Amino acid sequence: MPRLAGVPVPENKTVKIALTHVYGIGSKNVVKMLETTKIDGNKRAKELTSEEIVKLQKVISTIPTEGVLRKIISENIKRLKQINSYRGSRHNNRLPARGQRTRSNARTKRGKRLTIGAMKKEAMQKKQAADKEKNK
Repeated sequence: MPRLAGVPVPENKTVKIALTHVYGIGSKNVVKMLETTKIDGNKRAKELTSEEIVKLQKVISTIPTEGVLRKIISENIKRLKQINSYRGSRHNNRLPARGQRTRSNARTKRGKRLTIGAMKKEAMQKKQAADKEKNK
């Protein structure tokens, strides 16, 4: 399994697809990289020669990827929070920061639904059992 930027790349996929497994490299970057290195994108990753892997590594080293990119992104978010910008406050409150609707969507950011005033069946039974014990 070839390793690029410290990430094992899937062998059975084409080079176009396999390179996108590296964090920070998208399909548009892959096209540019393959043009500069003159490597066939339809080749399987296991068919790459050592020379081609070295060429790809040189090109990838010019782009921020993996840990470096994650650090840059987290620093940008910290800066937004520190200067009390609107986007920073949205990050602090764990809400969508780019204008998405939150009344009916944004479940992944806001978490599981909490119903106020209504109880689940199990919770209601536990409460009733606790009330009976208090009344004894």
